[in-house]
Amino acid sequence: MPHHELLLVKWVNALFGPMVASALGALGFHVDPAKPIPDYLVMCAVVVLALSALGLLVRSRLSVEHPGKLQIVLEDVVSAVLDMMKTNIGPKGPQFFPVVASVGLFIFTANMIGKIPGLMSPTASINVTLGCAITVWVYYHFHGIKAQGLGKYLAHFAAPPGVPLFIAPIMLPIELISHFSRVLSLSLRLFGNIFGEEMVVAILASLIPFIAPLPMMVLGVITGTLQAFIFMLLTMIYLAGAVHTEHDHDHGHDAHEADHGHAHAHATA
Repeated sequence: MPHHELLLVKWVNALFGPMVASALGALGFHVDPAKPIPDYLVMCAVVVLALSALGLLVRSRLSVEHPGKLQIVLEDVVSAVLDMMKTNIGPKGPQFFPVVASVGLFIFTANMIGKIPGLMSPTASINVTLGCAITVWVYYHFHGIKAQGLGKYLAHFAAPPGVPLFIAPIMLPIELISHFSRVLSLSLRLFGNIFGEEMVVAILASLIPFIAPLPMMVLGVITGTLQAFIFMLLTMIYLAGAVHTEHDHDHGHDAHEADHGHAHAHATA
């Protein structure tokens, strides 16, 4: 969707554009000298700076005895995300919290920032959503190799647990296609929803400014929140499949048997 050039983007390009253009030109990249920094990168910088400022503000006001309302809300959100990670990944889940929560928070904020006049959602650009998807893809494969070792991790593509070895030649291409398609799935789903919403809002605003776009913008808040949640949930699921080992399976089975034994003891007592 073609955007009107934003005033903030004009200012950023006026200040930093010549420096960026000359630096990229020295590396052999040719960019538009009038707009060397695209709007979605400016909006990504706004999101990162806003979240960094919020983090510093919350950190300066942390209190155990007298927590503020914002601290209480954030603590509830953190607890909910940690519970989700323990449920989907297991005991290892909390160690992935910084990256998973950061990706989810970035996407949520990027989706919402487009509701502010004079700004746009950077997630309406495929470059941003593809970058998030590739980051998650590389991250869960890295931890899969770290948890299982390179040999075992690569072997599970050909023979996942419970699959006979003789059908490995069939499973290998299916698994490879499945994993590569996750990048497209993550990026296109997010991009399509945010891009489509901004397009509809722009069309409605051109017909009846201020009033007509409001219902779609309210729906966009719900959709944007849901898309951030789905992206984060899928990241957890992909991590669970990557870092899962036979030891984890046996430990989980033993824990399940122990819980069953305790329940049976209480029932018979």
